[in-house]
Amino acid sequence: MGMTMTQKILAAHAGLDSVVAGQLIECNLDVVMANDITGPMALPIFRQMADKVFDKDKVVLVPDHFTPNKDIKSAQNARDIQDFSREQGLTHHMVQGKCGVEHAILPERGIVTAGECIIGADSHTCSYGALGAFGTGVGTTDIATGMATGQAWFKVPSAIKFVLTGKPSQYVSGKDIILHIIGMIGVDGALYKSMEFVGDGIEHLTMDDRFTICNMAIEAGGKNGIFPVDQQTLDYIHEHSTKPYQVFEADEDAEYEQVIEIDLAQIRPTVAFPHLPGNAHTIDEIEASEKIYIDQVVIGSCTNGRISDMRKAAAILKGKTVHPEVRVMVIPATQKIFLQCMEEGLAQIFVESGCAFNTPSCGACMGGHMGVMCKGEKCVSTSNRNFVGRMGDVESLIYLASPEVAAASALAGYIANPEKIGGEE
Repeated sequence: MGMTMTQKILAAHAGLDSVVAGQLIECNLDVVMANDITGPMALPIFRQMADKVFDKDKVVLVPDHFTPNKDIKSAQNARDIQDFSREQGLTHHMVQGKCGVEHAILPERGIVTAGECIIGADSHTCSYGALGAFGTGVGTTDIATGMATGQAWFKVPSAIKFVLTGKPSQYVSGKDIILHIIGMIGVDGALYKSMEFVGDGIEHLTMDDRFTICNMAIEAGGKNGIFPVDQQTLDYIHEHSTKPYQVFEADEDAEYEQVIEIDLAQIRPTVAFPHLPGNAHTIDEIEASEKIYIDQVVIGSCTNGRISDMRKAAAILKGKTVHPEVRVMVIPATQKIFLQCMEEGLAQIFVESGCAFNTPSCGACMGGHMGVMCKGEKCVSTSNRNFVGRMGDVESLIYLASPEVAAASALAGYIANPEKIGGEE
């Protein structure tokens, strides 16, 4: 029996000719990553196992969740990983103001590439599947072990094949596609499975679309999400990375637990209602119901904080003013994207329309700072989770959407259709 793309990557990193779903294997790691919340917790465990990391080129600690530091504890966490990074001589030494959100900065700097096996102490490490890599989130003990030994145990996942056909309409992006998929299969529909995306519809998806889709594989319970490597992937890799890479392809006779066909042309702008990413509703369903008035909009995060997301939001907001009762936070995912926003005039559009334009950070997404909500408030966010209390009070409400739906809603004061608001392309 043939292997899926994910199974081939895992087999190669385990030094095996083949693997099967359910098999326990030990893999060599290409990248081990943690942040300013998970990293400090892993360090004491690491120190019980080793004095030095297994490879200073392959361990990366990113201070991104509380940037800038919001209190003494967050300052200490950032200091701990910064000191450890310097002490160990890590090649990729990350400091606030010089990097950005982990799942945007690692691809941007070419730290991750095709064919690699990557673990991160953050559940959205599955983002790197957009590059044709295996990326998955693990706990702090596994991260400490990975930092010390360069290895990790996995149970080989079975897979679901998503065959994407057709071309998305103008205001449909990767965010709408993944919300549509999670709405179809549920938040446990791909539990510990590899979500493998194929089909001729992929050619119509940008790399940013693919990063967004893989980023939220975990919201369907997936072990990882992954796209095949095409010319667009190679162009991205050659632009951002000098690392060697390897292209893996699924065998024709690879076994999948399920095959799901999706016509991208049929997908509508989609919003996930509280309190699950799978509680998906199309913009048409929303327009047919009573208006959902909002208090806040957040545009950013590791899901939708890339430059294309900034451009899409700015196109909607340009020359218009945010609703007087709505506050908006725009958070580019990296310092490079922040600078691009300034150079392209996007920052000016955001500020002139009435948005707060903020430092790259995970703060708003996970209710840390810069966007915490009080009881009863409603937010449209381009982030990846809308769980109870995720962005503040347990009685606040989060609606997940694309940058264009978020921007249109910011102007309207309620969840709005970007097709009706429009904008400059």
